[in-house]
Amino acid sequence: MAKLWKGRFKDEIDSFVDEMNASITFDHELFPFDIEGSIAHVKMLARQGIISEKEGEKIVTALYEIEKELSSPEHKFPIEDEDIHMHIEKKLIKKLGDTGKKVHTARSRNDQVALDVRMYIKAKSIEIGETIFKLQQAILSKGEEYLDVIIPGYTHLQRAQPVLFSHHLFAYYEMLNRDFTHFVEAYREADHMPLGSAALAGTTLNIDREFVKNFLGFHFLTENSMDAVSDRDFILIFLNASAILAMHLSRMAEELILWSSKEFDLVEIAERYTTGSSIMPQKRNPDLAELVRGKTGKIYGNLVSLLTTMKGLPLTYNKDLQEDKEPLFDSVKNILLSLRAIEKMLSTLKIKKENTKKILTGGFLTATDLAEYLVKKGIPFRDAHSIVGKIVADAEEKGVELHQLSLEEMKNYSDKIEKDVYKYLKPETSARLRNIPGGTSPEQVKKMLYKYRNQLEWRKKFIKNSFQPY
Repeated sequence: MAKLWKGRFKDEIDSFVDEMNASITFDHELFPFDIEGSIAHVKMLARQGIISEKEGEKIVTALYEIEKELSSPEHKFPIEDEDIHMHIEKKLIKKLGDTGKKVHTARSRNDQVALDVRMYIKAKSIEIGETIFKLQQAILSKGEEYLDVIIPGYTHLQRAQPVLFSHHLFAYYEMLNRDFTHFVEAYREADHMPLGSAALAGTTLNIDREFVKNFLGFHFLTENSMDAVSDRDFILIFLNASAILAMHLSRMAEELILWSSKEFDLVEIAERYTTGSSIMPQKRNPDLAELVRGKTGKIYGNLVSLLTTMKGLPLTYNKDLQEDKEPLFDSVKNILLSLRAIEKMLSTLKIKKENTKKILTGGFLTATDLAEYLVKKGIPFRDAHSIVGKIVADAEEKGVELHQLSLEEMKNYSDKIEKDVYKYLKPETSARLRNIPGGTSPEQVKKMLYKYRNQLEWRKKFIKNSFQPY
């Protein structure tokens, strides 16, 4: 079949143009949305009397048949059909003849593809939201399982202060909370129905955009036809949300990698989520975590790729915009893989409790507690900081921990130090006394666990209702 747009051309199109011009090798992923959008469009055309009701029914029936055909794994998407829109339309014309040619009345591929991608992003935002939800559930379960475990908190990758393992883990829950909100925003940005904008200026035919909007479950109409066909901000917002989420997952992956190394030896990743070495029989490598970390670069690149594509485009549609889909599809695939990988590793993670106790004994983790003890005795913090610094230097030189110094040795630096100081030098006391909102005390962590559980109950309903209300 000849190109559907070939009317004004006299010469044959070079086959190289198909190779360069075609997007069907990747945009066929949009076919369910293209068909759903076409059904809504045809129903509107029939309702408005632009085509007959009988013609509308025939087209809709044929579109459902085509959807079933395209769903088959054996179905081929020939490159000469250019894109998924033309592929579906060609099949429709083959089935219905002239009636099939009416499907494209009052629309362009420009507003058609904008519609498809917006529907795709809405669906994928919900899917990613569901997957974030599962990872947050895993975080809460693991935090609750090891609620009493204390580990060193780090700054500059140096041991800093004692914190509850669950408190550390819940930091990632908070990151994922923000990520979830970002994808709700991506959904909302995509939730504007562009069909009816046609090529760039709308149509002279008496269409009903509100009907199509409501039929397809959109909440808003695009309000400028030129912007509607050339806007890709909604994709950029989605890719930005994906990049930030990938960064959070990469940080989590990095800690799993560090903690599972023999140098830290705090956790054990389940065997089924590790791999071996082709030469070293003893090795068990955290490859899934490393791949999550590695994929982050690709996801960043996809955002930068589309930003660069968009930066110099005049209004309205330009073929450059075809380059929006591969970065989008790649980010969706890799962000979902990364989320699932972290969720699986975390759900089966084991904490080596004996090792967490050992690692608390080095690094003077309660030095700040000692400084704050002196503050409570009336010493200005800067002076307390200086005093404790000298005590730490003394302990380091003697090769002991703070609690191993005698009272007399500590009193050499301040006569405010009394016998009660030793209870402040225990990691357990250090964690327990940080009983302020957002602190690492068991009481505060239990409060947050309760809050997070209730939050996820609400979020489950929110996801089930397809992010409505926003």
